Amino acid sequence: MALNPPLSRRLRMGIVGGGLGSFIGRVHTMAAGLDHRCTLVAGAFSSDPEKSKKTAPTYGVDESRAYGSYEAMLDAESRLPDDDRVDFISITTPNHTHYEIAKAAVEAGFNVICDKPMTFDLAQAESLLKTVENSDVVFALTHNYTGYPMIRQAREMILAGELGQINAIRSQYIQGWLAEKVEEGDHKQAAWRTDPEKSGAAGAFGDIATHAFNLGRYVTGELPESVSCHLKTFVEGRRLDDYGTAVIRYQNGALGTVTASQISHGRENDFELEVDGSLGSLKWRQESPNEMIVRRNGKPHQIYTRSPGSGFMTTLAEASCRLPAGHPEGFYGAFSNIYAAAFDDIARRAQGLPFERRNTVYPNVYDGVEGMLFIEQCVASHQQNSAWMPLSHPAARR
Repeated sequence: MALNPPLSRRLRMGIVGGGLGSFIGRVHTMAAGLDHRCTLVAGAFSSDPEKSKKTAPTYGVDESRAYGSYEAMLDAESRLPDDDRVDFISITTPNHTHYEIAKAAVEAGFNVICDKPMTFDLAQAESLLKTVENSDVVFALTHNYTGYPMIRQAREMILAGELGQINAIRSQYIQGWLAEKVEEGDHKQAAWRTDPEKSGAAGAFGDIATHAFNLGRYVTGELPESVSCHLKTFVEGRRLDDYGTAVIRYQNGALGTVTASQISHGRENDFELEVDGSLGSLKWRQESPNEMIVRRNGKPHQIYTRSPGSGFMTTLAEASCRLPAGHPEGFYGAFSNIYAAAFDDIARRAQGLPFERRNTVYPNVYDGVEGMLFIEQCVASHQQNSAWMPLSHPAARR
């Protein structure tokens, strides 16, 4: 098969963020390049021009395309010939900068792949939605856990009715890296993620509960109706929540729970999803991502494994695998699956071909809006003694 059909070439990637010491910027570039479908050619790695130029060689980017700001990158790249300028921009900066970068990139006609949460608040998210809808660009949001093969297997099984009517969705994301006040030391990630001026209205709930909420939505397709939430800050002096639980009422009558913690000692990235249906239930855990357990009363428990070619995997799940059964695939592969699906649409757009804008395999701008509504309504509920708050948004998709 040709590379990025029908283009038959690698896509050209530009990145905002990813400077020296960055975590998520490196993840994006490694995931994007996993299938050799793109090449990083430009970057605004830092708002400090000198730091940006120093970072460029570590990515193999020529210093002439290492910019001191995203504005400079968008302006310079827009002036380049079509066969040289970047095809898409990846945004890997802290939350409070996403909106202005994404909006400018979309208005300049560049495709965008943005880290989550999409914006700083709901108003920005809804404004960005309008900007994207008024354009013809591809916009993907890296809720990367939706890229795991077993998660995609679960989604297709559920939407095909194998679990019957969905009754309950339990999702929890438990970490322990903020059990102490590490943000006061030289910990770049902790510093901005616990700063309300950069992270937004929520801490753990903005950072990881958004993943937990999104995964339940992605796997089941059930639309939320309302939410009741209680947040807690256990580390003294911290300005944002580091623990919380939300209860969600879904429009079909199902109940859901989302729990997020960043103060549970010894827990790393323990992300778990359980779904109960009238005909069966399933369970998936991110730290054992290649397995999914399906249970039905009166029958032996089934353990589905990531096993391409076995005959029991769905088409989408099998297409999300790169290795034979028994060779573990994990975080980078799942992240790369988001990029791969977006690349398909970027290639179609480049050739003037139609592509899906709303019901995409990858999370998109509509998911980003719903994620910001989730954060704001959880915070609002907490501030009103866990009062029930509406959680239905007209932009939500199945």
